[in-house]
Amino acid sequence: MDLAPILALAGVPLVGWGAHGTWLHRRLAHARRDPLTGLLTRDGFTARAERLIRSHAEHVTVLLVDLDDFKAVNDNHGHAAGDAVLAATADRLTRWCGSHGLAARLGGDEFAAVVLDSVHRLDDLRAALREPVPFAGALLPVGASVGASHPAALLLTEALSAADRDMYARKPDGRTARRR
Repeated sequence: MDLAPILALAGVPLVGWGAHGTWLHRRLAHARRDPLTGLLTRDGFTARAERLIRSHAEHVTVLLVDLDDFKAVNDNHGHAAGDAVLAATADRLTRWCGSHGLAARLGGDEFAAVVLDSVHRLDDLRAALREPVPFAGALLPVGASVGASHPAALLLTEALSAADRDMYARKPDGRTARRR
């Protein structure tokens, strides 16, 4: 009796499950990335950030970035202009983080990052995020407030809350209370 056809048929479901597993893995990876900016989403960021904090607690800075008056960009120039500002912000934050950190878009115009040994470079980030964004032959004004915390042994959620408080203390219009 020739077993080759039987073994071949038995392998078909395995190939199907293998293909399904690959497809599912790609979908999950895609779901952890913001489609506009390519940055990690909150879900994709959390586990990686917590690992980075645990392994380098003494040398990590957690940042929260909020674009100032972002609604005005959308209202005055349209949503495509707002998308250009978000993408430029993501690119600038990613370049600033380099290979020693990770960046995420938490939602709307709010970004986060966890980076090693960044204290001396925060002013560089703030300056980069204030650079106008080219769009449709014009330069769009951009402002961003950046808050930082040094978690040491804190949890990511506590570090983000501390960075949030620091960020709102630095808002140009003096807001110190969280909007919502």
